[in-house]
Amino acid sequence: MAVTQRALDKIVSSSQEPQSLVHYWDQVSAVLADAVPHYTFPCWYTVDPASLLITSHYNPYMSELPPGSLELEYYVEDVNQIVDVARSPSGISTLHDATDGDPSGSPRWQANIEMGGDQELVAALRTRSGETWGALGLYRETGQPMFDEVEKRFLRECGPHLAEGARRALLFGEATDPESSQAPGLVVLTRDWQVESSTPGVEQWLRDLPDGDLDNGTLPSAVLSVAARALRCIEDGEPAEVAMARVLSRSGAWIVLHGAALQSGTDSRVAVIVEPAHPARITSLLMSAYGMTDRERDVTRLVLQGSSTAQIAGDLHVSPHTVQQHLKSIFEKTGVRSRRDLVGKVFFTHYEPRLRDNEQRAAVDKPARGGPVVRG
Repeated sequence: MAVTQRALDKIVSSSQEPQSLVHYWDQVSAVLADAVPHYTFPCWYTVDPASLLITSHYNPYMSELPPGSLELEYYVEDVNQIVDVARSPSGISTLHDATDGDPSGSPRWQANIEMGGDQELVAALRTRSGETWGALGLYRETGQPMFDEVEKRFLRECGPHLAEGARRALLFGEATDPESSQAPGLVVLTRDWQVESSTPGVEQWLRDLPDGDLDNGTLPSAVLSVAARALRCIEDGEPAEVAMARVLSRSGAWIVLHGAALQSGTDSRVAVIVEPAHPARITSLLMSAYGMTDRERDVTRLVLQGSSTAQIAGDLHVSPHTVQQHLKSIFEKTGVRSRRDLVGKVFFTHYEPRLRDNEQRAAVDKPARGGPVVRG
């Protein structure tokens, strides 16, 4: 019990500090090695919380995720797929549990055996507010003890912290290596609220926040408030997700601030990441790439998340027949014939390029990016 508590404490600490995604995965992997023994190295994924589709994969022993693994995830009927685990109440599943102890009929088990694995455990990385930002895959060889309930409970306890760590790492990466003018910005403050460093893109966001005066050295009150809460979070041992704020800017747009305390020796500093509270990128993508209506976009988003016709009807307060009519139109616009083909087309057109780019970025220690690739 002491081992798992120490491991959890280390994961919480790592999850609260802004850092690159690869560095973060390496840190928490070292902790997991003792708490939940497994074959070789964990497989870490980030996913787009709006679609639950994979945006990155990291395993230093597998620089590129085999195309067959992605086809198993998105084109083959099987169990233990990330989207299904992410939607499940427990947020964790093993191949053996999902197949009543006999995974031999599972295509992904057969692929695992070829790569030296046998058991597979998949855990969703969900925040306490319910957003899934990633997934963890752990494996064991034939003849090893089964993943037990103590280990699963430990991973469930780690899940929200791992989700926050992944989310913070993606924000940190976008702030330090922006992809567009709407990328997040980062400002680091000393304990007496002086600016120690900042990224070039943060000034536009700070100037748009109310009641600040950067020309005279006055930071917006929202920045100071989030920074102060971040310090209290780490001093009181509260979850890092507490230090957040959503503020209406001078221009009328909503801006989200994330605070995280940085500890280096006896000095305490605070990093504040500022980003636009824009709608999910998948929303505009579906409308621009395929000419979908608002309702068709909503139906597609729920299909990507693995919702059934009845679940979609319930979520959107329409009849199942109406959902089917929307699906017919969506299939025509995207040139597919089934839900699974729709998921596969959206993933391989807009998300697989992001995953491959992130694999290349990880190889040269560049920050990972989240969300789909929006062409044009």
